[in-house]
Amino acid sequence: MNWIDICDITDIPLRGARIVKSSMGCVAVFRTTEDEVFATSDRCPHKGGPLSEGIVHGKSVTCPLHNWVFDLETGVAQGADEGQIATFATQVVDGRVLLDATNIMTALAAE
Repeated sequence: MNWIDICDITDIPLRGARIVKSSMGCVAVFRTTEDEVFATSDRCPHKGGPLSEGIVHGKSVTCPLHNWVFDLETGVAQGADEGQIATFATQVVDGRVLLDATNIMTALAAE
């Protein structure tokens, strides 16, 4: 894996997100109440809403535009909605958030 150190875990608000910009698009990096960190594409497949501005609850995020809910582990839409967002591997080491950049360009180019 190609790990990139992106920030300290405290730089991401609890139940919030930060953006990592790449040449292919933005990645939203979320932090849950339990200090788990997840990374997904920042665009909702429904209407392109910025997921980084959504509400984080449990291990899910709700799109701020039309309330679609996505599982942060799998990227799959929940409930009656259909669709999926790209997810990317993360890890926290000594309080630093690391993002695996290996698949970011491929996944974001496919959206």
